[in-house]
Amino acid sequence: MEAKRILVFGATGGIGGALSRRLRARGDRLALSARGAERGEALASELDAPFFEADVTAAGEVERVAKEAHEALGGLDGVALCVGSILLKPAHLVRDAEWDETLALNLTAAFRVVRAAGKRMAKEGGSVVLFSTTAAQVGLPNHEAIAAAKAGIDGLVRSAAATYASRGLRFNAVAPGLVKTPLAEHLTSRDEARKASIAMHPLGRLGEPEEVAAVAAWLLSEEASWVTGQTIAIDGGISRVRPR
Repeated sequence: MEAKRILVFGATGGIGGALSRRLRARGDRLALSARGAERGEALASELDAPFFEADVTAAGEVERVAKEAHEALGGLDGVALCVGSILLKPAHLVRDAEWDETLALNLTAAFRVVRAAGKRMAKEGGSVVLFSTTAAQVGLPNHEAIAAAKAGIDGLVRSAAATYASRGLRFNAVAPGLVKTPLAEHLTSRDEARKASIAMHPLGRLGEPEEVAAVAAWLLSEEASWVTGQTIAIDGGISRVRPR
């Protein structure tokens, strides 16, 4: 399989780290970006990749990193946005600041990645992978803000896929259920909450970061070259299956 030049945003997160290591292990060349310099530089050193500190919620940062990564790697064949948040509150308890932050980190950042990819990758084509959530596909209580933001990603992926298909630029999303990552630790660290979460997933367990990363890595490869405009659920069956 030919090596790809891939930019990973949110590379130091649970899924972002698993994806970065998987891509590097198969021979891809990486550029990494994250908000924290210390962890980002440590991962970059481990994977022999350039690192660009950035806050994707800040105007101009996604475009800056895409430009610098494009220059560092001599082009881009793929981009993954492994950035997100989990806000679990009923709508009437969500403050305006929380809503704005949820949209900025999840949907606005995704739009900026799509825009940057359209500018940098439309000539040669490639693959862009965003992250949705199973909560955008099935109604779950107290998920209004995050479900709305991630549902926007589903629509964004389909429209971008249509816009850039003729140029060989593919857009897809991965929609995880609850995965054992630092981001979800407040839900998985307490026995009662963890058991309730496990019970919601028909396969009877939480997801592992590597399982989600495996699908994202596939979407970034030539093996998925006929796949675009899709949101693929990696969720233990929660969005489609009702166990007995």
